[in-house]
Amino acid sequence: MRLLITGGAGFIGARLARTLLARERLDGRRIEQIVLADQAPAPADLLADKRVQGRVGKLLEHAHGLRDEDFDGIFHLASAVSGECEADFDLGMSSNLDSTRALLDALRHRQQKGAKPTKLVFSSSIAVFGPDPAYPFPPLVGDDTLPTPQTSYGAQKHICEHLIADYTRKGFIDGRAARLVTVTVRPGRPNGAASSFFSGIIREPLAGEEAQLPVDASVSHPMASPQSMVEGLAKVYEASREAFVGRSALNMPGLNVTVQQMLDALEKVAGPKVRALVKPQRDERIAGIVANWPKGVTSRRASALGITAESNFEDIIRQYIADNEGHPTALKGLRELGVQR
Repeated sequence: MRLLITGGAGFIGARLARTLLARERLDGRRIEQIVLADQAPAPADLLADKRVQGRVGKLLEHAHGLRDEDFDGIFHLASAVSGECEADFDLGMSSNLDSTRALLDALRHRQQKGAKPTKLVFSSSIAVFGPDPAYPFPPLVGDDTLPTPQTSYGAQKHICEHLIADYTRKGFIDGRAARLVTVTVRPGRPNGAASSFFSGIIREPLAGEEAQLPVDASVSHPMASPQSMVEGLAKVYEASREAFVGRSALNMPGLNVTVQQMLDALEKVAGPKVRALVKPQRDERIAGIVANWPKGVTSRRASALGITAESNFEDIIRQYIADNEGHPTALKGLRELGVQR
């Protein structure tokens, strides 16, 4: 089979590609090629695999050419992130909505020319949920909670969910939308997402650097590790239309945790000296965005498909440490502060 991963050079896209290549098969079929499309080159280790082809450029500019390509499946992960979309409305509309519509129309064109509908997994977000003055915001949002996004990013994701549902209803594609919770701990430097600090308050202290905490420690939010998320995306792809049971969008599982619980877990795993590197410094812009996000999720439909997340935040931190054992600086804080592991 031949797969396309948009956003394939990104953190989740690259990890998904590595996971699929290691499995060698998806949905019972042998993976012959994965095309990684992104605005930046794919990591060298992936490009060194003869089964991988890298493409660089904006999806909106390449989408029309996809009319003439045969893909068995697509993981559509490419997206401008939450903070970027609030700061630059046009960027969010172009990167998230226009690009998705162009991709869907390319797939529709192929189906109308006689091709089998392409299976597509879209990375949506729990940002589709937000507080509505007319209805109380539930402590935990479920698959049946009414989406009322309160950010441009969330609105764009919600619109794309409806497009995918309608293109699926019409038989143009076989689409399903996975509402991702916040994935942590992300490696590298902070990005433009308002949720970036959720990784930063773990990643930076483990590297021996101070991290700024822009919200109150009482803030609650659902989290999942990178590996549980990519494994969940693969299961969303493999689910039959019948098993998906109706609606094309579902909540992905997450560990509902407060910032204080995250910091307690950091201290438990890495020690009090590492934990002390997190410094409160409130940022009203970020705090305002996060205040409009769900405090936690339930994921009954995903659980029925066998998709799970971690049961404690310590395991998420330990996964990040295991992933970065050979990195020269990622765990510098552990080494320099003499933490025993």
